[in-house]
Order: sequence, then structure tokens, then C-alpha cells
Amino acid sequence: MKKAIFITGAASGIGRATARLFAKQGFYPGLFDLDESGLEEVHRTIGEDRACHHHLDVTEPDSIRKALAFFADRTGGRIDVLFNCAGILRTGDFERLSLETHLQVVDVNVRGVLSCCHLALPYLQASEDPCVINACSASALYGLPGFASYSASKFFVRGLTEALNIEWQRHGIRVVDVMPSFVSTPLVWDNHHPMMDRLGVNLGPEAVAQVVAKAARGSGPHYLVSTKIKLLSAVLGWLPQRPGRELYKRLVGY
Repeated sequence: MKKAIFITGAASGIGRATARLFAKQGFYPGLFDLDESGLEEVHRTIGEDRACHHHLDVTEPDSIRKALAFFADRTGGRIDVLFNCAGILRTGDFERLSLETHLQVVDVNVRGVLSCCHLALPYLQASEDPCVINACSASALYGLPGFASYSASKFFVRGLTEALNIEWQRHGIRVVDVMPSFVSTPLVWDNHHPMMDRLGVNLGPEAVAQVVAKAARGSGPHYLVSTKIKLLSAVLGWLPQRPGRELYKRLVGY
């Protein structure tokens, strides 16, 4: 029986690219998103008998439960890889974004990942070699101005990943994350910020999908995407706090 991967946010961007790559590698992808027309299109490109799709709102636990049960009915009750890819981005000065906007980011990026991990546990335990991969971000290396709530939400994802990477060893479940910089996807196109011009949008979703595939075979906890991000992580980790902060301010143009 094929290995099964459950992908949130699969209708576009990194989720879509990951679904297509894993299908080519012999996995059975479950495609889940709010965008049902996007899901149908991805499903067609993979093949009607090689994947399945279902509506999913990661902010609603009942929606997650229904999506998990739908997928489990097609996979013998198991999930081999859970890829928490669904997320939203809102950019701008912290005080100029409405409170409702900040809370929406938290609902999707924090509560969504937490809920999916919690509710998927029984299906992961049914696999012989289960893995959770969380879509994190380079903005979890140091808080990114202009992206405050988004960056903070990715710090949560990083912390959850690190904790469960240790805690879920007792279940035989590997928990890892991938940390790209700006990726050329609708998430970025629809939320342009001047810092994107300064730092560059140099990654395609297919490159990130390749790292997701690597992470699915590894033990983590973190998989940084691109040499630039690996270097930044090393520098910020090595420098004392104040010099590191000043270097980061110059880098991001503040």
C-alpha cells in the first residue's frame, strides 16, 4: 500500500508543489484547503485515482476531524506524513493592521497547526514510520518588522516543532519543520511589503517542496531552505544579542 501524506493548504503554492512531488515519489496525497476549485485543479494534474481532496478549514476542529476521517477511509486508517502547510500572511506596521487581522493570522497559523497535530495523532500512530512536517519560516529566526503577528506565529510553530520533536519520540513520530524565506507564491504576491524587494523573493515552491521531501526522511528538527538563510541563522546564533539585533536591522532596512 502506498504511503499517505495529508497536506493542508494544498490548493496552491508550496502545498500544491509538495502534493505533486510526493505523488511522483509514489505517495498517495490527500489535498485539503478552503479553495475547492484549486483543489480540484491540483487533483486533476496528479490523477483522479492517485489522490483525493476535501474541503478543510484549519480554524475549525470539526472540519479537521471530518477531513482526517475522509482521508483515513482511503488509507486504511493511517497517515504516514502530515504536512501542516496552510497559512496566511498579512503585512504592515503593527498598529495599522486591525486587531481582527492579527487574530486571523493567529487563528490559521497557530491554532490551525496545533489543532491538526493534536487531532491527527491517532492516525499517525497507525503508521509504521510517521512524520509531521510543519511549514515554518525564516521569520522565526528573528522577529521580522512589518510582519509582527506572522513572524510571531512562526515562532510558535518553531517552538511546537521543537517540543514535539522530543515529546513524540515516545510515539515513534518524527516532528520537523521547514524554514524558507520569501517564496514566489500567491501568499507573497498578494501581501507585498517593501522588505520583499530588499531581501528578494528568490525561492520557488518546487524548491521548498524538495526540502519538504528531505525533511520527511530526516529527524530534524529544522530544515532551512537556501544558503542565505542557513548563513543568517548561524550568524544570529553566534553573535551576542545587541550586535545581532543591529546587524539584523541593517539587513532588513530598519
